Amino acid sequence: MQNLVNEFFNIEIMLRVLPMILAGCLQTLLLCLLLIPIGLVGGIGAMLLATSPYRLVRWPAIALIDFFRSFPPLVLLIFVYSGLPFLGLQIPALLAVCIAFLLNSSSYYGEIYRAGVKSVPAGQREAARSTGLNAAQSWIYVVLPQAVRNVLPDLLSNTVELVKLTTLASVISVPELLHSADLARSLTYNTSPLILASATYLVVLWPIVFAISRLEHKL
Repeated sequence: MQNLVNEFFNIEIMLRVLPMILAGCLQTLLLCLLLIPIGLVGGIGAMLLATSPYRLVRWPAIALIDFFRSFPPLVLLIFVYSGLPFLGLQIPALLAVCIAFLLNSSSYYGEIYRAGVKSVPAGQREAARSTGLNAAQSWIYVVLPQAVRNVLPDLLSNTVELVKLTTLASVISVPELLHSADLARSLTYNTSPLILASATYLVVLWPIVFAISRLEHKL
C-alpha cells in the first residue's frame, strides 16, 4: 500500500513539480481561449454553408462536416503538423493545433447550430421579415439567438469535450497541462505529476459538467 501511495500520490513530488503543472495550466488556458472561439465561429460558418439554399454549396459542406466528424482528431492533428511540411508549409505547433481543431470542432458545432436552427419555427423568420428586417438581420437578431438557446446544453457539453481534447496537443510537444505533467513524470520517475494533472482537470471540469446537467434539466 505504501508503494502505491509513493508512486501515485507522493505529495512531496507533487509540490516539487507544481510550478511546471501551473505553467501547463496557463498554456491549456491559452489553448482554450483560442480554440473555443475558433470552434464557435467556425461552426456558424459551417452551419450557414450546410443550410445554404444552393445545392452546389450545401451538399459539399454537409459532406465535409460529416468527414471531419468521422476523422480521428489525433490523426488530423498529426497530419496537419507533419503532412503540411511536405507541401512546403512549415507551421508552428500552436498554429497546427488551431487548424486541426478548427476543422474538427467547427464541424461538431456546425451540426449543433444546424439542429438549433431547424428547431426554430419558420414563422419566426416570416414574422421577423414582416417587421422590416432583411434576411441577414432576421438570422442575427431572431433565428440565431433562439437556435443557440435551444441547443445551449449541447454547445456547453461540446465545449467541455473540446477542453479535454486539448490534451492531444501534447503529441506535438505543445507544453500544455498533460505535456508538462508527463515531462515532470520523466524527470521524477514518478507517476504523481500525472495524478496531479488529472485532479486539476477534474476540479475545473466537474463543476461545469454539474452545471450543464442542471441546465439541461431546467430547459
